[in-house]
Amino acid sequence: MMPLLFISTLIISLLATWRVRSAYAKYSEVPASSGMTGAEIAQRILDRSGVSDVSIQSIPGTLTDHYDPAHRRLMLSENNYHGTSVAALGVSAHECGHAIQHQQMYAPLQWRMAAVGVTNIASQVVMWLPLIGGLFMGMKPHLMVTIMALGWGVLMLFQLVTLPVEFDATARAKRILAETGALRPGAETDGMNRVLDAAALTYVAAFITSLVYFLWYLMRTLNDRR
Repeated sequence: MMPLLFISTLIISLLATWRVRSAYAKYSEVPASSGMTGAEIAQRILDRSGVSDVSIQSIPGTLTDHYDPAHRRLMLSENNYHGTSVAALGVSAHECGHAIQHQQMYAPLQWRMAAVGVTNIASQVVMWLPLIGGLFMGMKPHLMVTIMALGWGVLMLFQLVTLPVEFDATARAKRILAETGALRPGAETDGMNRVLDAAALTYVAAFITSLVYFLWYLMRTLNDRR
């Protein structure tokens, strides 16, 4: 059963990753008619939204873009920071959405930020416990399965909270880009939508994966108690 679960969730994750990378690669080749770079549109969005304490910085890699709430930094991958493509503007606007959420104390973002510490611990637990607990600690199977269920439960809740955070940031990006006129209606806007919608699927895939593993370990825990 476990190999089947692993293969199924792996396929879901790989398909979601392939879709976002495919869409990003395609629309990274489509220039935005405004000629603005990702960094420029990000600065314009932050200024329009009254966010003055967030810096915009470049980071190596592809699709490494993220908002760092601890240091109030908008980290854009080099291609998006300097790029003038439809994809670059869409991704940059999405990350701005998180900065705006932070300023407005958007509740799901606050919950996710508060849960980062315990989620990191849970990630280490589900990764290493089956190996360390089973081979070196002689842990009882029932106890190990129960801890695994708790660990995956934490990850599942974290991914559940992440969904509205990401969907809201995407909605904000689409709305703001339309308001600024950085992308023309039609092909440019459609391309941006495809990139951001594909990216959203990766978070759905992550939630499904954590939910499946949580339910599997939970059912094993309940069955062991009978």
